[in-house]
Amino acid sequence: MKFLDEAKVFIRSGAGGPGCVGFRREKFIEYGGPDGGDGGRGGDVVAECVDGLNTLIDYRYAQHFKAERGQHGMGQNRTGANAPDLVLRLPRGTQVLSEDKETVLADLTEIGQRVVLLEGGAGGAGNTRYKSSINRAPTRAGPGGESQEMWVWLRLKLIADAGLIGLPNAGKSTFLAAVTRAKPKIADYPFTTLHPNLGVVQSDDGEFVLADIPGLIEGASEGAGLGTRFLGHIERCAALLHLVDGTQDDVAAAYRTVRAELRAYGGNLARKKEIVALNKIDALTPEEIETKCAALARVSRKTVLTISGATGMGIPEVLRTLRKLAIASRKKLAA
Repeated sequence: MKFLDEAKVFIRSGAGGPGCVGFRREKFIEYGGPDGGDGGRGGDVVAECVDGLNTLIDYRYAQHFKAERGQHGMGQNRTGANAPDLVLRLPRGTQVLSEDKETVLADLTEIGQRVVLLEGGAGGAGNTRYKSSINRAPTRAGPGGESQEMWVWLRLKLIADAGLIGLPNAGKSTFLAAVTRAKPKIADYPFTTLHPNLGVVQSDDGEFVLADIPGLIEGASEGAGLGTRFLGHIERCAALLHLVDGTQDDVAAAYRTVRAELRAYGGNLARKKEIVALNKIDALTPEEIETKCAALARVSRKTVLTISGATGMGIPEVLRTLRKLAIASRKKLAA
């Protein structure tokens, strides 16, 4: 299934059904009288968070969604049927934004959550409603309430406990494939990851969800490379694992490049708990590992872990630390 994390759709609620102008025409009822029923209510447009979806591909080719209008009122005081609601089934983590892409209309973070985006029009009153002591045979009925319509943006932000960040070819996809059952594309050239990937890490202490996003390069906040479009998928992460390719010459510059793009993007990404790991140590000598760890520690002011996604060295320690950070951050947010 193709991954799609953003879509623009048009939605319209249903108009209310008009009321009926009707009169009784029955044998043995001498005076008759008005008996027009009310119209039915138009359908609402509802956004619902459902399980089993992880992309917005359903909204790539179908972009217009219109709820049905309520049924007309009928004689014999019969009320028109209400129209069913139009439900947009969306994956967990989807935000519904107004056309300006700034106002958040709904943020679906829990399975089963429902938000009414547009309300259907009320049904019109039948002529029975207008009967009075001075108007015994009204010939008017109310029109149904008008529908509402607008364009909205659907933006998916994957919900994961931890996220992987780093330059292209830092080994993020290899790491994800090593610790989860996810099967991301892995190759020896940059930008092999073109869309985010999710995986569930099974550890001795429990499990947590790990997200891998395409690599960042200098100027990503200004549109270079794949830009910062996919950074929204780690906004909800409780902790970040920053992988640095140990085979490159200047590991400190690589670290600073990614941190600068996080600060430029905003969204409190630069403030999230971070673990720094020097990757691909299987291709380095002990002296090179020591030198590059010292350079990373100076620029990051953090303890640098050493790992190899290809051979599995150091991975259990990183997973334990990552899970503890994620759990601690979740508890802090909940409190």
